Amino acid sequence: MEINKIIAAELGITQQQVDNAVALLDDDKTIPFIARYRKELTGSLDDTQLRALSDRLSYLRNLEKRKEEITNSITEQGKMTDEIAAAIEKAVTLVEVEDIYLPYKQKRKTRASVAREKGLEPLAELILAQADDTDPEKEAESFIDAEKELADTAQCLQGAMDIIAEDISDNAELRKYLRKLFTDMGMVVSAAADETLKSVYENYYEFSESVSKIAGHRVLAIDRGEKEDFLKVSITLPEGVGERAVTSRFVTGDNKCSSLVEAAALDSYKRLIFPSMEREIRNMLSEAAQENAIKVFSSNLRQLLMQPPIKGKVTLGLDPGYAHGCKCAVVDDTGKVLDTAIIYITPPRKDLVRAERIITTMIQKHGVTAIAIGNGTASRETEQFAASLIGKIGGGVSYMVVSEAGASVYSASKLAAEEFPEYDASLRSAVSIARRLQDPLAELVKIDPKAIGVGQYQHDMPKARMDEALSGVVEDCVNSVGVDLNTASYSLLSYIAGISKTVAKNIVAYREENGSFTNRKQLLKVSKLGPKAYEQCAGFLRVRDGSDPLDNTGVHPESYDAAKALLESCGFSLGDSSVVSELPKKAKKIGLKNLSEKTGAGIPTLEDIIKELVKPGRDPRDELPPPLMRSADVMELKDLKEGMELVGTVRNVIDFGAFVDIGVHEDGLVHISQLADKYVKHPLDVVKVGQIVKVKVLSVDVQKGRISLTMKGVPQ
Repeated sequence: MEINKIIAAELGITQQQVDNAVALLDDDKTIPFIARYRKELTGSLDDTQLRALSDRLSYLRNLEKRKEEITNSITEQGKMTDEIAAAIEKAVTLVEVEDIYLPYKQKRKTRASVAREKGLEPLAELILAQADDTDPEKEAESFIDAEKELADTAQCLQGAMDIIAEDISDNAELRKYLRKLFTDMGMVVSAAADETLKSVYENYYEFSESVSKIAGHRVLAIDRGEKEDFLKVSITLPEGVGERAVTSRFVTGDNKCSSLVEAAALDSYKRLIFPSMEREIRNMLSEAAQENAIKVFSSNLRQLLMQPPIKGKVTLGLDPGYAHGCKCAVVDDTGKVLDTAIIYITPPRKDLVRAERIITTMIQKHGVTAIAIGNGTASRETEQFAASLIGKIGGGVSYMVVSEAGASVYSASKLAAEEFPEYDASLRSAVSIARRLQDPLAELVKIDPKAIGVGQYQHDMPKARMDEALSGVVEDCVNSVGVDLNTASYSLLSYIAGISKTVAKNIVAYREENGSFTNRKQLLKVSKLGPKAYEQCAGFLRVRDGSDPLDNTGVHPESYDAAKALLESCGFSLGDSSVVSELPKKAKKIGLKNLSEKTGAGIPTLEDIIKELVKPGRDPRDELPPPLMRSADVMELKDLKEGMELVGTVRNVIDFGAFVDIGVHEDGLVHISQLADKYVKHPLDVVKVGQIVKVKVLSVDVQKGRISLTMKGVPQ
């Protein structure tokens, strides 16, 4: 099995790209490092393509390993044939391989295995042959044996039929055919476990949809409803279709033996095949739905993490609450805590005069220009208070409601206690909310990605697969932005290519003991950070105002000579102010091919070096539209009118649409059918988390707190 050739064909890339990428992965190079610094070898495959390649590589290698195990097992049993060997070689999925292995697999005690132990296999073979001159009753007489508990011909025939039923069930070709039949013609049917019970699953109390068309989010809803005992779920085929598919393959005559084979085939279908196929199809649907949900969650998480930071603003974080008040924390433009307080703007301890005095003093004393408000309990009242106060002090401050998902998880964590030992958990939440507005990436990496809440049914996902996918997204985001070696938390550093949590903590400890890093090479003095890890991580770590200007860029140390040669060839030296405006023009004039020959660097690497020299310390997030800040009076749900056009921020994207924050606390839903004037296959094709969009109000249900929005006919 030529694995690399298969991957190349599936991903639509050359085999050389795959060969080189696989060699790098096998050499323990990380995906961010390969994507950024080995473009010449991979043909500039990005991190998403490399992860797809890596996943497929793992699957196909596991498939090869399983084929080998099964081949050895069948061979050891002395049952290997050329046909079986060819079938194993030809199989392209683990399911196919397991189907082939099914008849040779060590089984637990079954009716058929008991019959085999009693020596009834020859009788089963005679009956299955269905010869016209075979009398099954007469043949069964010779198998009667009281010691084996075979008292009469009826017991012997039943044992033989049990063997036939199991052999039919184990037939790989039949299972392959039935699998396709269930996929093409099967229906997913759900019903109420108890019709008297009210639940969120009432839409599925009388529900059916074809296996081939059912949407992933409905599969996940049905799975959860079944798990919570509100639904009974089954897979059905048109009446008689499954039975005929089995009998037509195995009933080859019209005699007494054929009647017994037909009975055995129907028993096999009902007792063995159908339950097995139903489980298999349910698992297939659930796995596909989970994989899609993880993909959507990953995309949303990527967009959330890559939202532009609010730079240079002193920020006030407000963590709303009723009984325990609203927790407040002011942080400077680097995220350092300057002040904290607790105010009461809602009953039972409402004191607006004191609250206004405290917040006004904080704003004026520290020069606050941005307020971040958590979107949890009492968020509506806190937003109204903030908007009113901004009006009273004459503006100059804007606010944004930010998701506080996971803030309580972080604030009660060991990491938060280490970071802010002097504050209790509630005040740490306010700090986290302020920092989320300032730099979403740096703050959100401290939280388990599953707790961030930008997806659907994330808690129903397979934990290992979810963790793997989401940590991959965080890793890609952190490395694409790069981090400041002298200010990054160990949480942020631990996502850098080649750096483990232990090494990340060692970097912070080295910094605290020896002062700020002045160059990248000092990393080699950090405990447990050797040359291999240095190669992986160095390019992603920035040293601002250090001894070498290139240390504040994404240029890898291995390319410093190439960068200097490039500058020299274009008539510049390191540090020339004219590089920013003139380097791209000079490089274009000389030609990248010529410069590649002069510098010894590949063209993709040269292009990246030029980008970095033109914008040293560049942050790719700065090129994105800034988040939507508000300062006007807050609208309420009752203020919304049909046809009203508003600007909002996409908060979450799911399979059936997108939720948009339009400044009324309740997010409105833009259904997939309302996302554009054209057909939309998936919402992610049109919108992303954090995107600013224009929407029109379709309807408002004040009682249920539901807002229906459209983007159709609304110019973006």
